[in-house]
Amino acid sequence: MKKLTLTHRILIACLCLAMVLPLAGCGETKMSQRQVFAMDTVMTLTAYGKNAERGLTAAQSVIQSMNDMLDPDIETSTTYAINHANGANVSVSGQVATMLSTAQTVYKQSGGALDLTIYPVIQRWGFDSGRYYVPTDEELWEDLARKSFDKMTLTSFPSSGSYAVSFPEGTALSFGAVAKGCAAENAIQAMRNVGVTSGIVSLGGNVQTLGLKPDGSFWNVAVQDPNNTASYVGVLSVGETAVVTSGTYQRFFIQNGKTYHHLINPENGRPINNTLKSVTIVCADGTLSDCLSTAMFVLGQSKALNYWRQYGTKDTPFDMVLINNENEIICTKGLIEKFTLTNNNYTLRYVE
Repeated sequence: MKKLTLTHRILIACLCLAMVLPLAGCGETKMSQRQVFAMDTVMTLTAYGKNAERGLTAAQSVIQSMNDMLDPDIETSTTYAINHANGANVSVSGQVATMLSTAQTVYKQSGGALDLTIYPVIQRWGFDSGRYYVPTDEELWEDLARKSFDKMTLTSFPSSGSYAVSFPEGTALSFGAVAKGCAAENAIQAMRNVGVTSGIVSLGGNVQTLGLKPDGSFWNVAVQDPNNTASYVGVLSVGETAVVTSGTYQRFFIQNGKTYHHLINPENGRPINNTLKSVTIVCADGTLSDCLSTAMFVLGQSKALNYWRQYGTKDTPFDMVLINNENEIICTKGLIEKFTLTNNNYTLRYVE
């Protein structure tokens, strides 16, 4: 993964902290907080109570372990093994199996809007390394020919609790669209396992909470303003859940006066061009939330709402906050009592 400059790290840290509004009203309960740099992101971990420090250590260990396991540039990582397997089976952990299975489900349900095997395209644009480049159509078609998520074989071995995955030769994938969601979910579980009952992790655009605030009130999670990232458009009041945002403002470069962002259309290999500026998913499943935030952005406003109507009330329900280029905020009905508009530059409407 590419290394960020100190200035970039400080900027990202400020943005991470801005996502979770001041945790007022927590009484005398001890708060412990820690910052971690992993997965190309400055992460803020917060825990409350007598087990807080133990919880942060456990959460940090999980995040670092997943970073080392998923970084495609580390030769001992699972991702590296998959990308160099030449079609052979690769043994994977339960975490990796969950990410692959969840992403595959969203891939199928969304008609391919989320595809982890477009990593060659991401590399071509330089979004993985920071060495930005605008590719030709011929180069993109060459990279897109390596897509193979629909040909993935994921095998479970119940007797040993292990998993194996295989892709066709030439496949290269990245877990960038799902890794932070899974890491946040597992970090929260690590806190829970050592007795923490109140905490929150903010991994860039991924926020996941544990329980309620120590005083029993909801967490206040800000939804960033895509037009002014130092501000926000509104506040979500939530209990234990994940809040994951994907937006064009998160990673981009400008060349010859044109802006190119990192949310790629798996069909043509170019930055997706629709009416959306950001998508925020609210869902108990952090791994699924991360997958959906990317897939719904790629689908665009109308298709994303249709997807929500079809799948958003099923086994793992979710809600969405969509912000479009007309400065309109569209919330699904499950957020009627949870989202508060705070920015007069935007209009708000709810959909069913």
